[in-house]
Amino acid sequence: MTSSEILSDEALRQHEFPVTREKIFLAHAGVAPLPRRVADAVRDYADLCTQGDQETLLPAQQMHHSRALAARLLNARPDEIAFVGPTSLALSFIAAGLPWKKNDNVLIYFDDYPANVYPWMALAERGVEVRFLSTREPGRLRPLEVIGQVDEQTRLVALASCHFVSGYRIDLNAIGQALHERNILFCVDAIQTLGAFPTTVEHIDFLAADAHKWLLGPCAAGILYVRKGLQDNLRPAAYGWHNVLCPNYVAQEQLVFRPDARRYEAGTQNLLGLVGLNAAMELLLEIGIDNIAAELLRKRALLVPALKNKGYTVLHADVPPANASGIVTFYREGAGMAALYEKLEAANIIASLRADRSGRQHLRLSPHFYNTDAELQRVVQLL
Repeated sequence: MTSSEILSDEALRQHEFPVTREKIFLAHAGVAPLPRRVADAVRDYADLCTQGDQETLLPAQQMHHSRALAARLLNARPDEIAFVGPTSLALSFIAAGLPWKKNDNVLIYFDDYPANVYPWMALAERGVEVRFLSTREPGRLRPLEVIGQVDEQTRLVALASCHFVSGYRIDLNAIGQALHERNILFCVDAIQTLGAFPTTVEHIDFLAADAHKWLLGPCAAGILYVRKGLQDNLRPAAYGWHNVLCPNYVAQEQLVFRPDARRYEAGTQNLLGLVGLNAAMELLLEIGIDNIAAELLRKRALLVPALKNKGYTVLHADVPPANASGIVTFYREGAGMAALYEKLEAANIIASLRADRSGRQHLRLSPHFYNTDAELQRVVQLL
């Protein structure tokens, strides 16, 4: 199945994405609806689980296959993939598990989504200096700005691959490469690009992304990537029967972790969610991430001028394709953006209402590859 087939065959589109039967869903940067095959996979496994032990009823190779799929998405190794649930939890594991030293500092962007702010702010209690990245424009993070604000004491930089309000997609390779030249670790919250744009880890040390946005998977079925060479340095923040060796479920005198990223999976996993994630990753890889990215950029190219013609200010409307994303956020001075959001919702058009630090409200549109041009035109018409 291809994106062109989905967009040209309405019956197929509605079959694969049931939400399209009743709604125009343009909020994939929030919490996405499940595709049919993802819901079917969860339902089938849930039905199977009525027959006995949930874990043993899961096909033996399922988790190995899921790690391999996640590794393909990231251009990583399967033994670098852990499934720990929400992005917040994965990022907290990273912040809590590193051996911080006196005078270390960490550089973060204060206006990132709180999941990628609070775990690092909490390090101040351990004597780590928490620095906030200064930018010329809100939500627009350039490599030179990042590199210009680190020093010899900077241990790690933690950024989002794409800003959740502005939609600005950062240059992961340029930033990561420059940080590694300075022996600085790079941690990425990839929830706003994984599944939508190529998001690979050649120059990334740690990465986290839950499945419920662009990956089109269930909530709390997220991916944690930890570079193989750093796994001995990142100590697990949780301990249990799954990540610490316990032959025959008998506790041992010494804590010996699994030799790969499974060391971060302390206990019984969210198997229903991971079955759904597996189906979602198969779907996205079948369509092709490069194809999805091209389609999202094409949709953005339709939306931005149409919104500007309506008198709206589009955040970062002028960014090149390398920094553009599937997020299109806009406002108009004097316009009641909350009322406009409610008007769209009443018409079964699902967008997102977001506010910046100043309190200014914005509407955020985040279509996925299966949204049609006709749906986008309908939104613009109502605006």
